[in-house]
Amino acid sequence: MPTTIRELLRDDRFRLRLVVEAPVLLDEPIVWVHSSDLPDPTPWLEAGHLLLTDGDQMRPGVLAESIDAYVARLREKGILGLGFATGIIHDALPAALVAACEAQGLPLFEVADRTPFMAIIRHVADISARDSRERLEWSLAAQRSLARAALRPDGLQAILRELENRLGCWVALYDGLGDRVRASAGITMPEELRGEVEDAVRLVLSRGTRSGARLSAADGEVTLQTLGQRDNLRGVLAVGTRAPLDPAGNDLVASVIALASISLEQSRSIEAARLDLRTGLLELLLAGSTEVAQRTARRLWGRLPPEPVRLSVTPMADVPVAFLTELELFAERNGARLFFAQRDEELILVAHDDEVVPGMLGRHRLLAGASAPVEWRELGRALGEGRRSLGLASPDRPFVRFDDMSSAGMFGLLERAGATEVARRTLEPLTASGRPDAQLLLVSAATWLHFNGGWDPAARRLQVHRHTLRARLTLVEQALSLDLSRFGDRAELWAALRFGGVEPLV
Repeated sequence: MPTTIRELLRDDRFRLRLVVEAPVLLDEPIVWVHSSDLPDPTPWLEAGHLLLTDGDQMRPGVLAESIDAYVARLREKGILGLGFATGIIHDALPAALVAACEAQGLPLFEVADRTPFMAIIRHVADISARDSRERLEWSLAAQRSLARAALRPDGLQAILRELENRLGCWVALYDGLGDRVRASAGITMPEELRGEVEDAVRLVLSRGTRSGARLSAADGEVTLQTLGQRDNLRGVLAVGTRAPLDPAGNDLVASVIALASISLEQSRSIEAARLDLRTGLLELLLAGSTEVAQRTARRLWGRLPPEPVRLSVTPMADVPVAFLTELELFAERNGARLFFAQRDEELILVAHDDEVVPGMLGRHRLLAGASAPVEWRELGRALGEGRRSLGLASPDRPFVRFDDMSSAGMFGLLERAGATEVARRTLEPLTASGRPDAQLLLVSAATWLHFNGGWDPAARRLQVHRHTLRARLTLVEQALSLDLSRFGDRAELWAALRFGGVEPLV
């Protein structure tokens, strides 16, 4: 480790005497040592440096205000302390300098007996070089250990354990859903940090791109970094250390992240093969080979969801890769709750629980249509129902169930399909004609249809002669290009009036 001012004071070779103490700075590691007699040496200094001076810039006659400004500049720059040589220019430390250092909290020590500044500088440089060499050797050894760990059958777990041992830290791995998938083998995560870390994990995953975060803790720091590629995040690695990592420690964490990402990416080909197997299993189910499919599923994943099941369809082109990873993870842990497969340009999801699929699709803003509950042998019919339901899905109603459609009847289906707008356009030649009696004509037509085309009862309800009613209907036929002697045209007019909000007199 780098040396400190306190350690220099203890070294009898340098004969240093502490005059002004600032305990916090005395134990800070010294980055480098400079010597200068300039009135303002700060342009050549950096935070963490130690300054040595003969005091030529403080000869008798220099104002105390100038010395105060000199010390203030050193403190503002982040200088750890000032070493002042006596017996060369000054026989003793200037009283104004001592007062300024005491007032501003800058450690001040006397360098007596003509101790060479170079001896102090070389001593600190040697310690710094030795520390750099040791950290380099440590880093190389750690990297070699990681490489060996990565070759083990449990490569991912092995490299995480190696990171734990090398840094003396706790390590937590989260999957693409934000769930913890590995407990620390050594140091455990402090319980009071768990909630904050899990919130941060969900936040970096929600960004959908490679990113990281740092959290400050009472006993150290937590570093988080995503694993995987952009738009296909496979998880998050969290590393908790007692102190901020130095460059060697950061390099080791970076290597672990790279190796873990490679390990996870290699599993993509396995996942692709699994998806192909799921597609084959779906084809068996659609073909009616339910027993064969059930036996195959039990050997590969476990039991399929129990009957009755609901089949949902969503366009494959809209599905992000991350959602497929999420499905794989969920199905792996909850095989009896969800089965999914790709078929041509569609993603098929089958579940017994009505809440599973809508929730997962909703998090990714995917449109989907679902069948009514069916048995496995009816999956072919369910696929058709799911597709018809998907045709009615929209951003305002992203998940449509077939049984919700059928319970509202054909008119409910037509209304959700946009029949109101079609009705408006169908009646527009009359409603937009400027005729003052347009609404009267439409009400007359609605009343006539309500009485099943009966002229006399409709005329009596409208309190007009039946010939007047006939004349009104003729005007409607001409305006809308209909022939009300035909059933099809009557049905079209009836639907247009209903969805257009025109009520009969009854």
